[in-house]
Amino acid sequence: MLHNDRLEDWDRAHFLHPSTHFAQHARGESSTRIVTGGSGVHIRDRDGRELLDAFAGLYCVNVGYGRREIADAIAEQARALAYYHAYVGHGTEAAITLSKMVLDRAPEGMSKVYFGLGGSDANETNIKLVWYYNNVRGRPQKKKIISRWRGYHGSGLMTGSLTGLRSFHDQFDLPLAQVIHTEAPYYLHRRDPAMSEQAFSAHLAAELEALIEREGADTIGAFIAEPLLGTGGIVPPPAGYWEAIQPVLERHDILLIADEVVTGFGRTGSMMGSTHYGIRPDIVTIAKGLTSAYAPLSGSIVSGRVFDVLAEGTDRFGPFGHGWTYSAHPIGAAAGVANLELIDRLGLVDNARDTGGYMNALMTETLGSEPHVAEVRGEGLLCAVELARDPERRAFFDAGDKVAARIVARMAEKGVIARAMPQGDIIGFAPPLCITREEVDTVVGVTLDAVREIGASL
Repeated sequence: MLHNDRLEDWDRAHFLHPSTHFAQHARGESSTRIVTGGSGVHIRDRDGRELLDAFAGLYCVNVGYGRREIADAIAEQARALAYYHAYVGHGTEAAITLSKMVLDRAPEGMSKVYFGLGGSDANETNIKLVWYYNNVRGRPQKKKIISRWRGYHGSGLMTGSLTGLRSFHDQFDLPLAQVIHTEAPYYLHRRDPAMSEQAFSAHLAAELEALIEREGADTIGAFIAEPLLGTGGIVPPPAGYWEAIQPVLERHDILLIADEVVTGFGRTGSMMGSTHYGIRPDIVTIAKGLTSAYAPLSGSIVSGRVFDVLAEGTDRFGPFGHGWTYSAHPIGAAAGVANLELIDRLGLVDNARDTGGYMNALMTETLGSEPHVAEVRGEGLLCAVELARDPERRAFFDAGDKVAARIVARMAEKGVIARAMPQGDIIGFAPPLCITREEVDTVVGVTLDAVREIGASL
């Protein structure tokens, strides 16, 4: 389709895109897609093409596109009060209401929520909370943070350090010294192929314990982890993992930060991933599904025991010296209220459980025996298909082959958007929670066709 404008030229000339090969994009060597609309699980580009978005943007448009209820709530809030800050006790009806709604859905024992704008700034807040907490408790050395290789926790200086993916470290002088990493709970890539899931979980707990002993428990403030690995490959924890890990943290008085940016508000088939996996967090990170990305908003939920220490600190030291201009932004908060109401009214958590179970079962049945498929895995409306040159021997493709990227590009040509996950040949799926079984059939069918077409050329 021809366009009587210069948007594509302006895009390449002026717009610096995240996670993009800058030089190729500027030279016109990579594709560009200008999205103009969306409804349900579909988006539409300016050429009139409609694509089924099987990754919900960046696993964030949980309620689906085109929800007037949220758009109307945003418009009404903007007309009444587009902005006021949340400093020194100021609030808005939307932010206060959303705080109550979030706590009603949070894991047991949580007490307060601090609102930011995105998952990265929420995790920056969380680390400051941990450091402040230990200063109040008279433990100024207890500041290191343990993260996991392949975890994803953001792109800032501290949060990029927490992230355990090479592309977020290389050439950025990261990770920072306060962050240390432990082994990923990635069963497919275990060193000993004979090891059971339970044995692998025990091994991971032992590795964590050994790391703590080497560093000194008195130097470690927190352990941060997603309930299941998200951007690192959509990898559910092996059997017994959280049951093995949590006693280690409790034994050494190390706070647990559950990063629920992806799993929060229904994605796993439970309202929260922590509840789904029996995690007892001290701090919970939320974003994406909080507003279904209709407006930027994130949150740091703190437990009662953490809040008590923070409150003690302000009695001793005065007001807590942390805040963002847009903390608890009323437009984002209004979107959050409407979004959570919609999730409940439409039964989307149950649909994530039921239709997600169908999607994972059908994907396993349809692709599990394909010659280059090493594993199909998932939970709720999260699913991944991992590819290998020789699955039986766990011999994987070279990164330069870009097998998953080629498959995902072919899927887009066929009208379905999936994601090629980093550090491996992994096709990721995280569709809106409103997806139907018929739409899942389309996703699985297109995936199979693309895997076979690209596989035939390998």
